[in-house]
Amino acid sequence: MGAATIAVTDATFDAEVRKSDIPVVVDFWAEWCGPCRQIGPALEELALQYAGKVKIVKVDVDSNPESPAQLGVRGIPALFLFKDGQVVSNKTGAAPKAALETWIKSAI
Repeated sequence: MGAATIAVTDATFDAEVRKSDIPVVVDFWAEWCGPCRQIGPALEELALQYAGKVKIVKVDVDSNPESPAQLGVRGIPALFLFKDGQVVSNKTGAAPKAALETWIKSAI
């Protein structure tokens, strides 16, 4: 995990995501997941690019099973966009940085 994205746990999920005053992209991922590692660098770049406008957080599903279970995550990487504490959009699977950026822009 890089410096721009924030590691979130089940314990900090509400404070970091649902109570955030800016939109939040949540990346549900795991160390063993190839596509998760594939989109990691793009999410880091987007976190820097949108610093102060959008927060990008990562939840390791292996050590934090509650948050993905509450949202019905069945496959990873699973990306959820929260605005004002609510899910406004979500997508599953790896995508190129340009597609991720378009998706984020469309929701904010």
